[in-house]
Amino acid sequence: MIARLLAAAAPSLALLSLTIAQPAVAVERAKFSAAALQTAQAAGRPVLVDVAAWWCPVCRSQTSKIDRLSANPKYDHLLILRLDYDGQKPDWRALGVDRQATLIGFHGRREVGRVAFQTDEALIAGLLDSTLK
Repeated sequence: MIARLLAAAAPSLALLSLTIAQPAVAVERAKFSAAALQTAQAAGRPVLVDVAAWWCPVCRSQTSKIDRLSANPKYDHLLILRLDYDGQKPDWRALGVDRQATLIGFHGRREVGRVAFQTDEALIAGLLDSTLK
């Protein structure tokens, strides 16, 4: 009886194992470093630098919107570099940032836009889209 059930379920189990074995395509996320940014820029990748502080409610809102928007497969090659506002002051200053909750988009070496202290999803979506062009 068990053997017949397993035989009947085998095609479904094989399909399930193939589905599970497929790698999920997702945005790449990393801690910001000048080297990581330069490497991605040299490769012509779309990059979003997210200057954020753990205590910032605007930053949290931006992060949730970025997470939702970046789930779209069109952002498969997007690299999101999280820059810690509290711990990486020289880095954000080098980028010309003056406050947390700043998002900077790059397509390769070209800066394509900035969003500072805004949580409007359409504005953030526009910035993400500009990294692809």
